[in-house]
Amino acid sequence: MKVLSIQSAVAYGHVGNSAAVFPLQRIGVEVLPVYTVNFSNHTGYGAWRGPLISPDDVAAVIAGIEDRGVLPEIDVVLSGYQGGEGIGDVIIDAVSRVKKANPDAVYACDPVMGNAKSGCFVAPAIPELLRERVVPVADIITPNQFELGFLTGTEPGSIDSTLASADLVRERGPRTVLVTSVERPDREADTIEMMVIDDAGAWIVQTPLIPMKANGSGDVTAALFTAHYRRSGDAADALARTASSVFDLLSNTYESGSRELRLVESQEAYAHPRLQFAVRQVR
Repeated sequence: MKVLSIQSAVAYGHVGNSAAVFPLQRIGVEVLPVYTVNFSNHTGYGAWRGPLISPDDVAAVIAGIEDRGVLPEIDVVLSGYQGGEGIGDVIIDAVSRVKKANPDAVYACDPVMGNAKSGCFVAPAIPELLRERVVPVADIITPNQFELGFLTGTEPGSIDSTLASADLVRERGPRTVLVTSVERPDREADTIEMMVIDDAGAWIVQTPLIPMKANGSGDVTAALFTAHYRRSGDAADALARTASSVFDLLSNTYESGSRELRLVESQEAYAHPRLQFAVRQVR
C-alpha cells in the first residue's frame, strides 16, 4: 500500500505527518509525505518558528512525484490540518490526479477544525472550505464529534443523533465516517468512544478516558484507521485495531509525563495491537 500524505510537519514532537508517517510505516505502509508547513513545534505551545509552505510549492512537490510516474501506485491520499485556504485547492487537485491515474484510489480527509472544549482553532475560512469543497470529494472522513456537528449543522450527542449526523454528511460524498471523541451523555463514567459508519453498518468502541490533551493523537487515529480499512475493507476490524493502538499510545504518553506523544516507544502497539476493546454494532 502507498499513501500520499499531505499534512504539516514539525521538527520537535509529533503532529501531522510527524505523527502519521511512522505508525503507517510500522504497519508496512509506504508513505509519501508532502509537507504543508515546516514548523519547529506544534502551535499548541503558543510560539513556533518555521515557514508555512505556499500552495504553489506544495503543488510543485506533488507535480514532481507525478513526474516520477508514481501516481498509479498511490492507494490513498490522506490530508489533515490545513494551514491556509490555498492548500485545499492543491489537495483537491491532487486527489483528482491520483484517481485519474488509479481509479481504485481513495481520499481520506481528517477535517481538522477544533473540538468541543476549545472551539475552532483554524483560520476562519477553513471550516467553510472543508464543508463546501473538500469533504464532498472525500471517500473517508475522520471528524471528531464537534467537527461532525459543524459539517452537518447539527448537534450530535446520542448514538442515534450521531448516526443521523453521519448519514447527513455521507449524503454529500464520503461513504465512510469515523467519528472520534464521541461523548454521549449516557456512556459509562470516565470513558470515551469512537464510532464508524459505512454502507455495511455502524459500530462503536468504548475505551477508558485518559485525562490528558495529546496533540497529534487525531493524526495517528486517522492514519491508522484509513490504512487498516483500506487494507481489509472491514470497518469494525479497522476500528478495533485503531482504538487499541491509540489507547496504548496515549497510555504510554500519559504514564511518561511527556507533553509529546511517545510515538516511537509505542511502536509495538501499532504493529501488534492487543485488540483489548470490544466493538459493538449499533446499526
